[in-house]
Amino acid sequence: MPTADPSARGPSNASPPRTRSWQGWGWEEAAATDDQVTRLAAALAGRFGTVPPTPATPVALADVDLRVPRISPPASLGHLLSSERRDRAAHTYGRSYRDTVRLQRGDLPHPPDLVAHPADEADVVSLLDWCGSAGIAVIPFGGGSSVVGGVEADVGDAYPGVVSLDMTRLDRVVEIDRTSRAARIQAGALGPVLEGQLRPHGLTLRHYPQSFEFSTLGGWLATRAGGHFATVYTHIDDLCESIRVVTPVGVTESRRLPGSGAGPSPDRLFLGSEGALGVITEAWMRLQDRPRWKTSAGVEFRDLASGAEAVRALAQSGLFPVNCRLLDAGEALLSARLSPGAGALLVLGFESADHPVDLPMVRAIELCADHGGTLPDPPASTDSGEASTDSGATAADGRDAGRGGAAGEWRNSFLRAPYTRDALVRLGMICETFETACTWDRFPALHAAVTTAVEDALMRICGAGWVTCRFTHAYPDGVAPYFSVLAPARAGSELAQWAEIKAAASDAILAAGGTITHHHAVGRDHRPWYDVQRPDVFATALRAAKSALDPAGVLNPGVLVDR
Repeated sequence: MPTADPSARGPSNASPPRTRSWQGWGWEEAAATDDQVTRLAAALAGRFGTVPPTPATPVALADVDLRVPRISPPASLGHLLSSERRDRAAHTYGRSYRDTVRLQRGDLPHPPDLVAHPADEADVVSLLDWCGSAGIAVIPFGGGSSVVGGVEADVGDAYPGVVSLDMTRLDRVVEIDRTSRAARIQAGALGPVLEGQLRPHGLTLRHYPQSFEFSTLGGWLATRAGGHFATVYTHIDDLCESIRVVTPVGVTESRRLPGSGAGPSPDRLFLGSEGALGVITEAWMRLQDRPRWKTSAGVEFRDLASGAEAVRALAQSGLFPVNCRLLDAGEALLSARLSPGAGALLVLGFESADHPVDLPMVRAIELCADHGGTLPDPPASTDSGEASTDSGATAADGRDAGRGGAAGEWRNSFLRAPYTRDALVRLGMICETFETACTWDRFPALHAAVTTAVEDALMRICGAGWVTCRFTHAYPDGVAPYFSVLAPARAGSELAQWAEIKAAASDAILAAGGTITHHHAVGRDHRPWYDVQRPDVFATALRAAKSALDPAGVLNPGVLVDR
């Protein structure tokens, strides 16, 4: 029973339907054209001094050898379950580099046997009852944008089958409390669908991860997602008022409160649980008025170290910029089109629904100047005259608070990056990211150790390569560095090569005092390092919670804890 993609209709139903790619990022219509891939190949040849690589042609869906479903649904649930070929293929993996390589090859040995499309919470209860009693693995699935193996359908041989539980039909803003500025929202709402329903009320959730178009509220909550805003409300945790969850042993819902000291928070148990403890069906979320005033600027520094000191000063100043992204020289060259040899670039922005933001920007630029920052172009400011009505990721959604100069170049590159990654996979390149967070006192040593470890791995494994760094989020006590890797791969060895590079990076991160993930979640890919980072006593408590809430061990096996 294939269903229409809710995000394809857009907030207004004005645009023609688009098709989600089953083997790459986003929309099929937005993927890089063959001509664009050819030009990219020429650019890579210039960068690495090689002959332009020949683009590979991704395998067609009709040519994929897809395993026959091993389970059949009961008659009472048949209308909720699909065995359609495209549906199963699209729910086999997330959208990491590793996933994209396998999808483009047509390498899908472990697809879900069935894909469930519940229409309401009662359907979720019925599906979990059936799967729990039959011992069938269930993988909660939002937009499928996981980059850490969080929705992969390969769960081993202990289960007779696997059901991917696609939540995107539960996509309504059910209730708005304008007085408290909060809303009750179903967990399957994709970013544009959610914002489209809040916009007529002059409200916004103000949570814009890079995957905004292709991820859901439930997915954000289950993975403790980080939005694009660099300070204050960075994690979805900050915006959550209460959660409702269906577990195999019953439904639980926390009380709506602005804060509480009544013991350990029940919400905290399910935030970041990645579908291993229950299925989030809805949540009350704290909203904000849509911004009216915005300003942005690009500040240049001689190097990353001086830029980092400026970001620390900004994070500790109480100015709370919405954007405070520092790009090292490599990132600035690739993403913001700064000239080769230029230093670091800080993409800086402010916005407000209540007051003009020019004065905070003036003070922020002064702080940057104290650390050697220069402003090639004046700040770009806008006043919409009313609460912004921009639509999600397709317009000025607040993710850069302005468009001019290098800041605008960076924003456009940021939104296109996943499509570019898919094109690079066609060209036989390793193109992936990893991220972490650490306290300010540890950043210089962590950055040096991780960069050295990855550069050494790239030379040893690939013979060449490039690693760059940017800051995604800034706190008064620390920062979230985000690293990107680009390297030529050997045909047929791409996954093994990336696994070795990833291990070198992850080992270096933990050794330097960072976290294995700041906002990408744990999934299956980060489990070895999460097990090291997680305190042993807490691991015992988490396994006990898993046993109590999911006695049959059917929920997302292998994520966070074992059965």
